[in-house]
Amino acid sequence: MRTGAAAGHRGYYHEALLYDCDEALLATVLPFLRDGVAAGEPSLVSLGERNTALVRSALPAGSGVTFLDGGDVYARPTVALRAYRRLLVDEVAAGAAQVRIVGELPPVAFGRSWDWWARYESAINHVFDEFPLWSVCPYDTRTTPPEVLADVARTHPRTATADGRHLPSETYTEPATYLRQRREVPPDPLQHGTPLIELDDPTPARARAAVYAVATAHLSADEVDDLSVAVSEAVTNALRHGLPPVRFRLWAGDGRVVVTVNDAGTGPSDPYAGLLPTPGATSGGLGLWITHQSCDHVAMQPGPDGFTLRLTTGDPNVAG
Repeated sequence: MRTGAAAGHRGYYHEALLYDCDEALLATVLPFLRDGVAAGEPSLVSLGERNTALVRSALPAGSGVTFLDGGDVYARPTVALRAYRRLLVDEVAAGAAQVRIVGELPPVAFGRSWDWWARYESAINHVFDEFPLWSVCPYDTRTTPPEVLADVARTHPRTATADGRHLPSETYTEPATYLRQRREVPPDPLQHGTPLIELDDPTPARARAAVYAVATAHLSADEVDDLSVAVSEAVTNALRHGLPPVRFRLWAGDGRVVVTVNDAGTGPSDPYAGLLPTPGATSGGLGLWITHQSCDHVAMQPGPDGFTLRLTTGDPNVAG
């Protein structure tokens, strides 16, 4: 039987925690973890270095709380999805009636790559709904941008408060709706310059060759290989599932390479495309999933000129 606010709830009980001081964070997180341990529920923490130390120091030795490496878990949205799903499968198989997790995204997620993390926060409402999961996602209002906090309200069904309340979000949007809505993704600064390579209706092989011709001067060999795979999938999807013309552009500099693949179609029909493998989909879902495994940021942008997939390898938040 599930305990706490999630008692009687089937599936995923997903909450945001908006805090503006250490005391407010601890006032919510500590009872959440202690109550979970007391109920015999796996209670896990996946926070950044500072907040991990804060929570760990506030708990007694042998508290029964498990601390995860948040940096590794949140390397990419697809990495987090796989890691948490494996964890939940194992805990439920071991008999857990409820699993409690406190997990926060790293501050770097709030930069130019926020759009794919916002999609992650929305998608997990669907992806994890098969599990008896209760999670609290802390967001520091002192450092989190207002536009990110607006998305937090739209992707979390409820908010936990320091005084023990669990308030429904007035702007929560079901994931199938949220993920289909057009999002304005700011261009990478490199895109303000002239592309180093432009190709019309390229074959996947020609697109891969373009990546190798330029990217080797800016990325490691493994990164170049990963980007070439992602580009090949993107071009294949555009040719197979999109509408002509297909246009490929590539920019490079500041330790990263940015590629856009545009076609005149409307993009994938599956709202979870990219975040989940969808081999049966009719709109390139498996190829998009591969790109999300291979790049440091993937932006999907439907617009008046068709659908554009932007792939970035290297740090997407470098200023220049």
